[in-house]
Amino acid sequence: MSAENTSGFIQTQIENKIAFLTFSHPASNSFPSDLLQKLTLELNALSNHNDVHVIVLQSEGKTFCAGASFEELLSITNLEEGKKFFSGFANVINAMRNCSKIIIGKIQGKAVGGGVGLASACDFTYAYQDASIKLSEIAIGIGPFVIEPAVSRKIGKTAMSFLTLQPNSWQSADWAVEKGLYGDVFDSYNELTEATVAMAKKLASYHPDALAEMKKVFWEGTENWDNLLYERAAISGKLVLSDFTKNALNELKK
Repeated sequence: MSAENTSGFIQTQIENKIAFLTFSHPASNSFPSDLLQKLTLELNALSNHNDVHVIVLQSEGKTFCAGASFEELLSITNLEEGKKFFSGFANVINAMRNCSKIIIGKIQGKAVGGGVGLASACDFTYAYQDASIKLSEIAIGIGPFVIEPAVSRKIGKTAMSFLTLQPNSWQSADWAVEKGLYGDVFDSYNELTEATVAMAKKLASYHPDALAEMKKVFWEGTENWDNLLYERAAISGKLVLSDFTKNALNELKK
């Protein structure tokens, strides 16, 4: 299965009951709204795919995910457009949460903003030593509102606050392991790949119904996210219209 265009692609390869779901975008794997929509649709399709027991979420290149597309953020002109764009991340996180399959995140590089949210919404993650993380949103006049529930659920409010209030500081992959975002970190890309595939194969050999029921247990207490994440999207959608944010984005673009 594949959904491609000139601004990136979503592609799935299924092998031995494992779906390798890959996303890619030339701008450091950032997400414009059309790519967010395609990722959501693919996650929903895989959730209902009987031949898939486990999903490996991964990306191409040196960066795992740079978060929201700066180009698209700059193009937002009204509240409705803003809410719609940030709802794209809400849709993806909710699709990951509601997916009946265990999702393993293969984090091969840096994760920023929404990329940290994607890693947090995985059920299990392995990472490369270079996979440092940063939440840069507050520095451009918005905040990690939509992804906050997923990140806080994974690493706790204290670590979430630490990341949010230091938007220009990278935290190492080892820090992310210590806080619970990553399950383990590997010194080489090959080791990361081997460990991820081995973990996926183990999980794929287990009873799929047991995995699906455990997934429900993992995400108990998040049922309000069906509304909460879209309320958060409205906050981001409003803030992105500010002169502060427009100026900050233009400076970063330069």
